[in-house]
Amino acid sequence: MLNIANNLTLARILAVPFLILLLYFPGRLTCLLAMLLFILASLTDLFDGFFARKYNLVTSLGKFLDPLADKLLIISVLIMLVQTGWLEAWIVIIIVGRETTVTGLRAIAAEKGQVIAADRYGKLKTIFQVLAICPLILHYNWWGFNPAPLGNLLILVALILTVFSGGNYLFRFFSQINP
Repeated sequence: MLNIANNLTLARILAVPFLILLLYFPGRLTCLLAMLLFILASLTDLFDGFFARKYNLVTSLGKFLDPLADKLLIISVLIMLVQTGWLEAWIVIIIVGRETTVTGLRAIAAEKGQVIAADRYGKLKTIFQVLAICPLILHYNWWGFNPAPLGNLLILVALILTVFSGGNYLFRFFSQINP
């Protein structure tokens, strides 16, 4: 069922091809537009959850699409940053590995009637990934400010949180499913 929450999630998914296109032709203007679109798409994640909870618009479709949209948005931009040479591939491999592992654990838990909900570390990880991606997308020197070092620092913080939250999910999975 489509509602405002699900429409926002779909908008996040539809932003992905445009981000890929903009980053495929990196330049000052395309990177600025990509960063603005990325911020807008990231904000839809806040608002879709807000509307879904506030107006009781939670649907099975939304439960499926929301995490998918988050992963598509983050991972596709990270891969494009690797293509441009602005991000090391090993960082993206760790992030993708964590996301794949957690998704698999959640599917196994759901099959056994358990829910492994997102925790504060997973949410903090997502916040730092978004914060890191913005200066990494900008990349170019802007009025004497080079955003790349800030992006590199933030992506390392995000990477630490990625590994930590992934380990936390593993711990929670094995303590919930196989106590």
